[in-house]
Amino acid sequence: MDTEDDVLARVEGRLVEAFGPETGRAAVTFLGTETIEILRFGADPTGLVRYATLGMSRTPMGDPTATVVDPTGPRAELLLSMRRPRDSVARRLAVLAAVPSVEGAPVVAGAALEIGEPLWDGAPFTAVLVGEPGGLVDDLVLELAAGRSTVRFLPLLPMTPDETAFKRVHGGAELRQRWLADGSDLRDPDRRPARL
Repeated sequence: MDTEDDVLARVEGRLVEAFGPETGRAAVTFLGTETIEILRFGADPTGLVRYATLGMSRTPMGDPTATVVDPTGPRAELLLSMRRPRDSVARRLAVLAAVPSVEGAPVVAGAALEIGEPLWDGAPFTAVLVGEPGGLVDDLVLELAAGRSTVRFLPLLPMTPDETAFKRVHGGAELRQRWLADGSDLRDPDRRPARL
């Protein structure tokens, strides 16, 4: 049975299993929150660098209207894949990972998370679309004293301000179609905005 202390060790183990040994680590703490670490993996043989949060899954994401958080509620960590490293993304990823504890809002696939500043230094992206879990890292099932909980690893897709506005009006599925039709490489940190 997993203890709450085991959760992050198991999450990190799952990330290493998927991506190999980490090649960098940063820790970020905001007032009133626990530390969020950002792990960098790669570049892998295809040239991809992966950034993953570690710490968001420490506690389950709850219904913001509930008075008590269900210990078996959903948990998540965030993943960002890029063709070239951009280590200045670490603080911004920590900001996104702190959303459930700071704003009380769960992070789910299809959501847009806006940070109001470049996602990394000099980036044209100021928000991300949360992708579907399971494509890069398999879900991690925890057996806790209170019951079973699942950690999902959610990929992040960077969005420009125009793409974010388009998503608000037309939805994430339509934005994905535009990216596909435009041949957008969402892992390219220097990609041009999609034609909308």
